[in-house]
This record gives sequence, structure tokens and C-alpha cells, in this order.
Amino acid sequence: MKTIASVLSIFRPVRFLVVAFTCALVLFSNAFPAFAIDSYQSNPTEGTTQLLDIQAKTDEAAKEPPLGLKKTQKETSEGLNEVQGSADIDKQKSPENSQGAKSVEEKANNLLDKITGK
Repeated sequence: MKTIASVLSIFRPVRFLVVAFTCALVLFSNAFPAFAIDSYQSNPTEGTTQLLDIQAKTDEAAKEPPLGLKKTQKETSEGLNEVQGSADIDKQKSPENSQGAKSVEEKANNLLDKITGK
């Protein structure tokens, strides 16, 4: 019984460090939840028109019998897929329009440089 008590007393400082680290982690994760705020900020009414067009096309497709192969291929060849068409095709990420993007590692290094003052 004494050996268990002595082992537990040895872990007392480690237990304090684990609790302190956990509290700090919870504090910082609640204090800085959105580092993604640098990304594109959309206007709430921006996508409404496109969604209404897609909804109208969906309602029209639901009233008709299933599409045949030729019509499906024709609709698909006009854009991303037969429902979405070419909506927002210019906003999609691809290697051609992502050349200037920073990686997560670069962003983390920049943040650490700002914090350390380098």
C-alpha cells in the first residue's frame, strides 16, 4: 500500500502540469476560434439568385421523367454537373488559380514570426 502512495505522490507535479496545459488549451481554443477570418467574406444575399435558379431547375426536373443518357451527357458537358451547370466554376479551386495561395505551414510560420518578433 505504501508503494502505491509513493508512486502517486511522485506523479503529483506531473498531474498539475497536465491540468495546467489542458486549461491553457481550452482557454486559447475559445479565445482564438476563427483564424480563418482572413478568407473570403461573402455577402449573405450573394448566392440567393443562383440558388433560386438551381431550385427552379430542380423542380422542373422533378416533374419530368428521368433524364435519358443523351440529355444527361449534354447537360453535364455544359458545366460541372447536370444540376449545377457552370455556376461558380470560376470560384472553384484549381492548380491554375491557386499559384499564389499560402500553405498552412507558411501561414503558421508567419504567425510564429509575428509572435516572436522576427
